[in-house]
Amino acid sequence: MTIAEKKQALLAQLSAIKNSQERFAHLISLARQQPPLEPEFKTDAYRVEGCLAKLWFVATFRDGRCYFRTDSDSAIVKSVAALLADFYSGQTPKEILTTDPSFLETVGISQHLTQNRRNSLGKVWEKIRAFAGAHADPEHAGT
Repeated sequence: MTIAEKKQALLAQLSAIKNSQERFAHLISLARQQPPLEPEFKTDAYRVEGCLAKLWFVATFRDGRCYFRTDSDSAIVKSVAALLADFYSGQTPKEILTTDPSFLETVGISQHLTQNRRNSLGKVWEKIRAFAGAHADPEHAGT
């Protein structure tokens, strides 16, 4: 699925939930279904700095595509971090770098977050963008 198709599907799914509280409850429910990160990833080496909640971020690159996993001790932070990780996982660096998450504003995701949680969302996007940027160089293709 292309990133444009994923974007359309995600917006359709989230737009169908009219109430912002129900939308976040849905995202939290999805995040709870994900397996937690293994203990070896819940270390300072994978911790996202600048977040009040503990938030961990793991990125891998294989077959020309980026894959992301996150976890947090906060249900809301975990849910928005997982939303970004799921959305960008499986995409090429070029696709990631040309699609920022600002489209989530149209379904009220960032507007209904506290400043600290918006900060966490921004930090995850920075990590995703930096990882994709580091792998956008053709010499990294296939590694």
